Amino acid sequence: MAIAFKILRTFHAHDSGSITHIKQIEGTSLLVTISEDLSNEPILKVWALDKPDKKTGGPKCLSSLGISNGRKQFPISAFAALGNLSQLAVGFANGSVTVIRGDLINDRGAKQRTVFESEEPITGVEFRDGPTTTLYLATTGRILTLTISGRGQGQPAKNLEDHGCGVGCMTVDNDSGDIVVARDDAIYFYGVNGRGPSYAYEGPKQLVRMFGDLVALVTPPKNESASKPSVLRRFVGGGTGSLYQSSSLALLDTDLKYVAHTETIVSQVRTVFAEWGDLFLLTLDGKLFRYHEKTLNQKLEILYQRDLYVMAINFAQKAGVDAAQRNIILRKYGDYLYKKGDYDTAMQQYLKAIDNTEPSQVIRKFLDTQRINNLIEYLEELHEHDKATVDHTTLLLNCYAKLKDTEKLETFIKSGTNFDLETAIAMCRQGGYYDQAVVLSKKHGEHNRVVDILIEDSKKYDEALDYIWRRNPDVAYPNLMRYGRVLLEHCQDQTTQLFVDYYTGKFHPKKDVPIAPTQAPVGGAVSAVQNLASFIPLPYRQATPLLSPAIMENQQFALSGDEATGAAEAETPIEYTIPKSRTAFSSFVDHPEEFIVFLEACLKEGNIDQKEKSELHTTLFEIYLDIASNKTGREKSDWEAKAKSLIDGKELSMDASNVLLLSHLSNFQDGTVLVREQQGLRFDIFRSYASVGDTASAIKALRRYGPEEPQLYPAALAYFTSSPKILEEAGSELDAVLKKIDEDGLMAPLQVIQTLSTNAVATMGMVKKYLSDTIERERKEVSNNRRLIESYRTETDAKRKEMHELGNTSTTFQTRRCSACGGSLDLPTVHFLCKHSFHQRCLNQVGDAEVECPKCAPTNNNIRAFRKAQEDSADRHEMFQDALQRSRDKFGTVSEFFGRGVMTAPAVE
Repeated sequence: MAIAFKILRTFHAHDSGSITHIKQIEGTSLLVTISEDLSNEPILKVWALDKPDKKTGGPKCLSSLGISNGRKQFPISAFAALGNLSQLAVGFANGSVTVIRGDLINDRGAKQRTVFESEEPITGVEFRDGPTTTLYLATTGRILTLTISGRGQGQPAKNLEDHGCGVGCMTVDNDSGDIVVARDDAIYFYGVNGRGPSYAYEGPKQLVRMFGDLVALVTPPKNESASKPSVLRRFVGGGTGSLYQSSSLALLDTDLKYVAHTETIVSQVRTVFAEWGDLFLLTLDGKLFRYHEKTLNQKLEILYQRDLYVMAINFAQKAGVDAAQRNIILRKYGDYLYKKGDYDTAMQQYLKAIDNTEPSQVIRKFLDTQRINNLIEYLEELHEHDKATVDHTTLLLNCYAKLKDTEKLETFIKSGTNFDLETAIAMCRQGGYYDQAVVLSKKHGEHNRVVDILIEDSKKYDEALDYIWRRNPDVAYPNLMRYGRVLLEHCQDQTTQLFVDYYTGKFHPKKDVPIAPTQAPVGGAVSAVQNLASFIPLPYRQATPLLSPAIMENQQFALSGDEATGAAEAETPIEYTIPKSRTAFSSFVDHPEEFIVFLEACLKEGNIDQKEKSELHTTLFEIYLDIASNKTGREKSDWEAKAKSLIDGKELSMDASNVLLLSHLSNFQDGTVLVREQQGLRFDIFRSYASVGDTASAIKALRRYGPEEPQLYPAALAYFTSSPKILEEAGSELDAVLKKIDEDGLMAPLQVIQTLSTNAVATMGMVKKYLSDTIERERKEVSNNRRLIESYRTETDAKRKEMHELGNTSTTFQTRRCSACGGSLDLPTVHFLCKHSFHQRCLNQVGDAEVECPKCAPTNNNIRAFRKAQEDSADRHEMFQDALQRSRDKFGTVSEFFGRGVMTAPAVE
C-alpha cells in the first residue's frame, strides 16, 4: 500500500490458517509473517518485498519454518525479532517462549529452543540488543529478563517484578532501549538493572506503543473492563461481542508529564503502528485512523492559548530550540504572570529572557514605586549581562537613592559590573554619595575626577591635596594647576610646599601607609538621598534617616608632619619636566605671603635660565613693593629693603623699564634712583627729584652726579630759579651752581641771564657778583688776546722781511770754522742761507743730490711732518666734529681746525 493508501500489490502468503502476526524489519524490505492453525504448528515466513518470485509474481519467500511449542497447540500471544533476523522470540499462551536462531534471510537453516516455561501465559516479549542480547518476558503475573546471547547466557530467567501486564501492553522504546509496560495504575520503564521510572496514569490498558517521545495507550471500553476478571482481561482482551463499544486513545509525554492527545474511538482498537512519520490506529471494524503530529510552533500556540507556559518552556527545552525562541516563551510567560499580579515570578521569567528582550518593554511595566525592588533586580541583571545603557545606569542609581540603600549602591560599585562610568559617577555626585563616587573614580583610575569630587563636592581639601601628592607628575601637575587657588585658600602651607617641591624638581609621590580603618558616619547622606527624592515617588514609604558607612576598603593614609618630611627626604626625586615658574603665578592670586615663599624657593635653584630668573625677580620685586605699600613704619622699611636688595647689585637681572614702572607705581623712589644710577641715567634721577619738588634730594643728586654729569648744573640752575620756594630751599646752592657753570664754562653769560629771567624769581643782587666777575674776566681775556695778536703780527712782519731779503739781496758769510767738524774752513766750502758753513767733505754729498743743512734738517723735518699731518687731518671731518663736541671752548676749537686747513677749499689740479 502506498502513502496515498492505494493498493500497490497483493500476494498469497500462507496456504492454511490465518495471519496473526506480521512485522516489517525497519530499514529493510524484509517482511515476517506468522500464520496459525490450531491443528498444526504456526508457520513463520520471511519475505523479500524487493525480490519478485518468477513463478507467482509476488515477493520472494526467503525462508519458511514451523514454530515448535513442544507439540502443544496454543496460540501465539507475543512475537519479537532482532533487526538482522538472527534471533526471533515467540511467546505462547501456555507460558512457554521459543527462541529461533539462524540465517533466515539466506535460508541456511535455523534452530529452535524453548528458553522459558511458565504456568502463566506469555503476554509480551521484547529484545534489548547490545554487548549481550537480553530478552524481556512478560506474563500476566511477572516481568522477567533472560540473557540469550553473550555473557550470562544459559542462566535461568531473572525476575524483575512480580507484576505482569496484559497482552499488547509491553513494547520497547527504540531510542533508549528500555522496555515500556502499561498497567492499570501506571506506565513502567525497565532497563538492564531493573525497573526504572514510572508514570501514574490510572485506568485499564489494552495496548501500548511508542511513537517517538510519546507513549500511545489504548484503553478498553469501561463496561467490558468492569465485567471481566482482571487476569482474564489481561490475556484475552476484547471479544467480538463488544465490537461496537468505544475505546480511548491517549498520547502521553512521560518526560514532560502531559497528555498530548486523547480521543474516543467508537469501536474497539485492533492495533496501533507507526509509518511514514505518522501514527495509525486500526479498529476491529476495519477502520484506519491516521494521526499526524503538529509542528513545534503549532504545539506552542496551543499551549499559549491554554496558558500552559511552564509546559511550553519544558517542551521547547526538550525540543532543543534555540535561545531566542526559548526566550520568547519566557517573555510570554512573564507577561502572563504580570497580568495575574505575580510580579516576583514574572520578573524571574524576564530575567531568564533578558538576552533577547527589549529592556524598555520590561522597565515600563515596573516603573510603579511599589515594584521598585523588581525594577532594581532587572536593572542589575542588565548590567551583569553588559546590556545596560546610560539611561539604565541612571535609573538604577536613582532607585538605590529612593530606597536609601547605600549598601546596595556600594556593592554595585564594587562588583565590577559593566556600566557607564560617567553616568554612575554623575548620579552618585548628584545624589550626594560623594564617598561612593570617589571610590568608583579611584577604581577606574579617574584621578582627575577624584580630585574634582573631593574639592567641588566633598570639600575635603586636605584629602584632595594628599591624593594629588600621591600621584605621578603627569597627573599631579594638571590638578595642581586647576585647583591650586582653591587649595591655597584652605591648605596654605601644604599647598605652597607642594608647589615649591614640584617647581624646584624635588617632587616625588608620597607613599601610602595602610592603617587600621575607622568607621565614621557620613552625616551628609541623609540630605544627599533627599536630593534624588523627585525621581521616583514613594507615597507609601516613610523617610528614614540613613547613615552611609564610610568606605574603608583599600583605604590608605599618607604620613604627615615630621614623618612625611622624613619619608620625603628618603625618597629619590623622580625625573619629570619642570614647568616654567610663571605657570604657577595665577594660582597665588590673593596669597602674597605664600607667593613670596614660592618665588624665593625658585630663585634659590641654580638651574633656571636668565629669562626665568628675570621674571621671578620682577614678580618678587612687585610683591615686595605691594606689601610695603600697605604697611607703615618699620614694617614698610623692611619690605622696601627687601625690594631694594633685589636691584642693589652690579648687574640688574630685571628689565630696567619694569623696575622703573613698578617703582613709580608704588612710589618707591629708592628703586627708581638705584636703577637709573645703574643704567647711567643720572640726569633722569635729578629730573625725577625736580619733578616732585624734592629740592633736598635734587641737591644731593647734583653733588653726587654733578662732577660726572656737568649738564646737571644748567638744569639745577633752571630748577632752583623755577619758584621762590625752591629758591629759598636751595639757599647758597645757587651760588655754587653759578660758580661751577662759570668755572667750567658750561653756559655763556647770556644763557645764564636768559635762564634766570625765565621765571622772574632770581634778582640782580643774586647774580651781581657772578656778572661782575664774568665781565672782569672777559675784559682781561680781551686785553691778553689783543697783546697776543700784536705779537703775532710783529713776528709775522719780521719773517716776511727776512724772506724778502733772502730772495732779493746778497748775503755775506763770515764764518771761519766748519759747523760740523769745527775746523778752519778751506776750499771747497759750502755755505747755507741759515748762516751755517761746512767743509764739502763734511756734508757726505752723494752725486748731484740736493744738500740740506745738517744743523737745520731736524727742525725742517718736524715742520714738514706737522704740515703733512695738518693736510691729512683736513679731510677727517669726523675728528673735527668729535673734538667740537668734547670741547668746552667751541670757538677756540673751530679756530684751531681752521688753522689746520679744515676750512680750506680743495685745490683744483
